[in-house]
Amino acid sequence: MPLLGLAILAFWLYCLFDVITTPDKEARNLPKLLWVLIVVLMPVAGGVFWLLLGRPTGPRPPRFLRVEDRPSRPEAPKGPDDDPDFLKDLDRRLRDDD
Repeated sequence: MPLLGLAILAFWLYCLFDVITTPDKEARNLPKLLWVLIVVLMPVAGGVFWLLLGRPTGPRPPRFLRVEDRPSRPEAPKGPDDDPDFLKDLDRRLRDDD
């Protein structure tokens, strides 16, 4: 029995989060605020109604940027001891001075 309660709570939270994060213009059949009230006041039935009648159809844009879509950061400057050309030149100069 506690497992059923947890499943209902998880379903309710999923539907509530989905309603809240859906843009206002994409909610179907009713205004978004009314959908929030329906899901809050009738957890199971409201969630089912939301999924069948209110949730937007078709692909939704991602809520978060994927790694490949993020703007790339400029490469951080290297220190002289991280530059192999600098180290080769330094080694050559030290041998030439001896």
